[in-house]
Amino acid sequence: MFTTRPEIAGSFGAVASTHWIASQVGMAVLERGGNAFDAAAAAGFTLQVVEPHLNGPGGDCPIILHSAKLGAQQVICGQGPAPAAMTVQKLKGELGLDLVPGTGFLCAPIPGAFDAWALMLRDHGTWTLAEVLEYAIGYASRGAHVVPRICATIETVRPLFESAWPSSAKLWLRGLTPGGTYTNPELAETWRRAIREAEAVGADREAQIEAARNAWYGGFVAEAIDRFGREFAALDTSGRRHHALLTADDMAGWRATVEAPLAGQYRDRTVLKCGPWSQGPAMLLTLALLQGFDVAGMDPVGAEFVHTVTECMKLAFADREAWIGDPDFSDIPIETLLSKPYTDTRRALISHTANNEFRPGSPDGRTPRTDYAAAVTRAKEMAMAAGTGEPTVSRLGASGGDTCHIDVIDRWGNMVSATPSAGWLQSSPAIPGLGFCLGSRCQMFWLDESLPNGLRPGKRPRTTLSPSMVLRDGTPWMSFGTPGGEQQDQWQSIMLARMVDHRFGIQQAIDLPSFHSEHWISSFWPRGAKPGKLVLEGRFAPEVLAALQSRGHAAEMGGEWSEGRLTGARLEPDGQIFAGANPRGMQGYAVGR
Repeated sequence: MFTTRPEIAGSFGAVASTHWIASQVGMAVLERGGNAFDAAAAAGFTLQVVEPHLNGPGGDCPIILHSAKLGAQQVICGQGPAPAAMTVQKLKGELGLDLVPGTGFLCAPIPGAFDAWALMLRDHGTWTLAEVLEYAIGYASRGAHVVPRICATIETVRPLFESAWPSSAKLWLRGLTPGGTYTNPELAETWRRAIREAEAVGADREAQIEAARNAWYGGFVAEAIDRFGREFAALDTSGRRHHALLTADDMAGWRATVEAPLAGQYRDRTVLKCGPWSQGPAMLLTLALLQGFDVAGMDPVGAEFVHTVTECMKLAFADREAWIGDPDFSDIPIETLLSKPYTDTRRALISHTANNEFRPGSPDGRTPRTDYAAAVTRAKEMAMAAGTGEPTVSRLGASGGDTCHIDVIDRWGNMVSATPSAGWLQSSPAIPGLGFCLGSRCQMFWLDESLPNGLRPGKRPRTTLSPSMVLRDGTPWMSFGTPGGEQQDQWQSIMLARMVDHRFGIQQAIDLPSFHSEHWISSFWPRGAKPGKLVLEGRFAPEVLAALQSRGHAAEMGGEWSEGRLTGARLEPDGQIFAGANPRGMQGYAVGR
């Protein structure tokens, strides 16, 4: 089939990411002798400069990696938890909120991205922090190319910056134009200072990285965040101003952690995801359900394929809402959810026609507690407000959660799948002197401590960030992922099924028209739901849309190149490395040789 670009093939190494500059930075590191972990970290920090509307230094970063040296896979959890002062009593009792705001200070967790990259670099990399940060500092100092979406994002929040977030106005309302360049000298100096403090401890690489981690979480970065949060009250999506709950003490007491991946099967492949603190289990649940159907016998762009995958996802994401959350705080029935008896029972609910009810299951006889009707009402109210000219979501800075992704494979067989996100320029006011802002991931909590994803201090919000790794015969085969918030584990499930069942390559699977559902309760403020809504990419045949509508789906056609932001890299038994990247949005690129 025709593809928008070739699938990269080589044996030395490959990098695929959501921005061509980050991909080339990663490849430059490999060419200079660095390994996949050095390359991924360098690319990740670069993304914070070239895609500031999609991620930032104050954001989050879950990573799945394979270490050839250890012969094992690990998850690095760069998802920071809620601060100590962030309680249901504070937000619901004292402040009178029904939902955690989608922007501003109240939704900010402890920022996890820096420590995730630093921890991976310390334990698996070979380069110093200064060497890894050289590229990002260079772009922040000398100028980075401005993609059109940066300017479009800034324009949506210009009134907010001008009237309520002066520090963000100073940083971003500087006449940026698509195709031009911009600098962020404050951010460059933040990184330089972290390096100076790192190098002050001597020449030992690991000691330097530890010193930089301490400077970030126990030193000048944490102090600046604390000070600004106490001095400034930020307007947020509640329509009111609030001071930050995040403090320097919160940051000093947290570090990224290492854990084993969560594993599930799809045909002859083992799929690795992050744990129940992420939405990753929803993809494993989708694939477990899908495994009971003859997907290989379906047209990969036909109505039967779209219907079957969508109905599987509806059940999987309903269980995500009812049962998935930080396992350190709740008893998550993950083994039962992924078990064959439970999956078989759930699969029996799928028929030839769409079911547009919200149907979480009852693992181990437990009763789910969700309020789907309220979510549907919130979605309708938001749509009505936007239609009457009242302040819209975008003007208050709320985002549906697009983000970034990086895949790297090196000549030694090391592999990285990372999905850095949050801390985007529109999430909260820029912190003076640092050149970046805080994230908004805590908007994903419910203000009910008893729920699996209910707010509690020190708890990780159930992030939508969801990198993937796939093993074949126990050997790492593919790293892949995508931006897209709620769509991440939808588009990845579709891509993997097309590769495994229909034998498409990475670039072919990426280029094929995709789709997504908005049936379940969104993780993002205002936590709405749209029963049965199914959006097809515009390149689907009209008769496919008609067939899905006749089955009861509230299906509609989107733009011709609108669904999916996927990248991926795979390693075959003959030593060849293949990679591909998404052409949509004209930013993603795969490089390699």
